[in-house]
Amino acid sequence: MARFTMKFGGTSVGSAEAIAQVVDIVGDHLGQGRQLAVVVSAMAGVTDMLLDSASAAASGRQDAYMEINATIAAMHLAVIDALIKSPSDRDAIRAEVNELLKGHRELCEAVSILGEATPRISDALVSFGERLSSRVIAAVMAAKGLSVRQVDSNDFIVTDNVFQNADPLWDETESRIVDGLLPELESGVTPIITGFIGATPDGILTTLGRGGSDFSAAIFAACLRSDELIIWTDVDGVMTADPRLDERARVLPYVSYQEIGELAFYGAKVLHPKTVQPIITRDIPLRVRNTFNPAHPGTMVGARAQASETVIKAVTGIRDVSMLTVSGPGMLGVPGIAGRTFLATAKAGASILMISQASSEQSFCFTVVDPLAQNVKEAVEAELRREILHNDIDSVDLLSDIVIITVVGAGMRGTPGIAGRVFSLLGERSINVLAIAQGSSECSISFIVAEDDLERAVGELHTLALETVENDRATGLASPY
Repeated sequence: MARFTMKFGGTSVGSAEAIAQVVDIVGDHLGQGRQLAVVVSAMAGVTDMLLDSASAAASGRQDAYMEINATIAAMHLAVIDALIKSPSDRDAIRAEVNELLKGHRELCEAVSILGEATPRISDALVSFGERLSSRVIAAVMAAKGLSVRQVDSNDFIVTDNVFQNADPLWDETESRIVDGLLPELESGVTPIITGFIGATPDGILTTLGRGGSDFSAAIFAACLRSDELIIWTDVDGVMTADPRLDERARVLPYVSYQEIGELAFYGAKVLHPKTVQPIITRDIPLRVRNTFNPAHPGTMVGARAQASETVIKAVTGIRDVSMLTVSGPGMLGVPGIAGRTFLATAKAGASILMISQASSEQSFCFTVVDPLAQNVKEAVEAELRREILHNDIDSVDLLSDIVIITVVGAGMRGTPGIAGRVFSLLGERSINVLAIAQGSSECSISFIVAEDDLERAVGELHTLALETVENDRATGLASPY
């Protein structure tokens, strides 16, 4: 019997109408004799509201967090009233929702007294989103006659104690899922599982990072040995570009794990960057589909790169980044400058998105997100204070109003002339490239341009990606799966 793991994102469960569509999709797959595990996100907007409630509580604004609590209550109760007809069933799930919302208020009151929302408390607060949605969705499905059970993922996903961005402890996690969920799945019960949430071995709630419901769905898919993981979202699949930047964007029928990893890291919002990690080693294909257009086949993601006569599949862009440049004649041949710089960046709480270094070793540059850029600059200057005083390093310069553009395609590997074609095209359009980086995977090329050039650069390069889609359709190239 085929076994699928499905994940429904925030917009897919964001209203009574959307949840009704989710119930239809799940019911249709169960009607085809498939075993299903279903992972759900919080309703759209709820996670942001919960984070706002943490900030409000920390600053003592009781009226603000109470208003948020009431808004979240209204959203979930509206779904219950619209989709559950039995008064006794409605009363039962209303009681569960009210109890959870009481817990949210009490935790906010504790934060208000403490005057601070620690990462540990923040994780506990944001967990209410998935805990609420999963219970309401399970209740709606049960009311429609589906054999389901609500499941809290923190009972199964065991993590380290890095709050707000925890990593799973794989052996313990797999053991719990196999022992605790697999028999139920095989008996015909569909678990409705909270996304995003884990717990330390001591049972303290953690989260897997923003957007981590995708990641948790992949964890369950891997441990349950699913035949396929389906990410249900609000677009038809992985696209050749952001349609907000170029209306010609098309759905890609197939991309490889490696390609989707690059796309996710460099700005594509369809998947969490860690999603493919658990399923790669087990060669579990992933499909991205649209909850609101279930007839569309979506994009298949698998291990094997698809042959193509053209090589660039997609173009992405990341806004709100800044570039820092460390330069000086005294850097030549001096070991450890880059290492100390990157360590200082990490201590400032920033991740590096892109690195480029001149072969002379007299300068290198790297990018971080805008909100942390000034803190990173100050941290690097403090770390390299001696070299700056001795004029070995001239400066640590900060450049904002830039974007990272990345062209992605597994066919770039070993294909001569791709970088030349990309940069010649940009040069012909008078778009200045400030820095360039290419990973050892040869699956992508990233570069920095001024923010004002974003739409023009994406538009020009997107034309190359569209050649791939049209060529593959014309030649009848099929997915390797």
